[in-house]
Amino acid sequence: MSDLFRVEGLTKNFGGLAVSRNISLSMPAGERLALIGPNGAGKTTFVNLVTGQIRPSAGRVVLAGEDVTGLGAVRRVRKGLVRTFQVTRLFSELTPEEHVTLTVLQREGKARRILSRFTGHSDVAGEVEGILSTLGLLDVARRRVGEIAYGQQRLLEIGIALALRPKVLLLDEPAAGVPSSDTPRIEQALERLPPSLAVLMIEHDMDLVFRFARRVVVLAAGEIIFEGLPSEVAADDRVREAYLGNYAHARSVA
Repeated sequence: MSDLFRVEGLTKNFGGLAVSRNISLSMPAGERLALIGPNGAGKTTFVNLVTGQIRPSAGRVVLAGEDVTGLGAVRRVRKGLVRTFQVTRLFSELTPEEHVTLTVLQREGKARRILSRFTGHSDVAGEVEGILSTLGLLDVARRRVGEIAYGQQRLLEIGIALALRPKVLLLDEPAAGVPSSDTPRIEQALERLPPSLAVLMIEHDMDLVFRFARRVVVLAAGEIIFEGLPSEVAADDRVREAYLGNYAHARSVA
């Protein structure tokens, strides 16, 4: 199966400090990949490098056969490389319907047009309804964001990303700050994402990771220390030490 997305030898140095070291990975269409690692492992730096928020010291990013390393963040989004963020970036006075509609209009170059012309009266409305339905947000579509649950706000951010029609979607801790009672809502929405969409998820909720991912990559100190099946990751000594320190290894042999 050919790669839709890959990074080759991605490296980032800040002065004499290497925060990303020769990272290489690839994803075919439809991939469900989890990127995990301890705090400070370089996960968010990696996503920032991939999406053009910061420039690498070495290496390249390839999307659908095109080298996009020299492109800025906005142009990468237009090519189909889209991310969400750890912290919500929503407008509390707007509704989910308005957020997604504005994103569609931005994508189509119509963002300066009057929003009310498109809400509920065009092909845009059908696309918006489909996205909100996929994420289980139709029942709150016309409520202000400030009035809906935080878990629903996190889902709305995924909806905004989907409205940009990504080929590759990078989810930066989609369950961060979400009460455990709302986590199943996020998991169900992830299951309904388009099957052709390649999804890379950074997440600390390991139960969610193991249910979501078909493949797991582990970062520690800015480099990949493991790549394999979810069923294999917990048994790897390097992963156990990266998360738990030498104490975990000592306990395993005591």
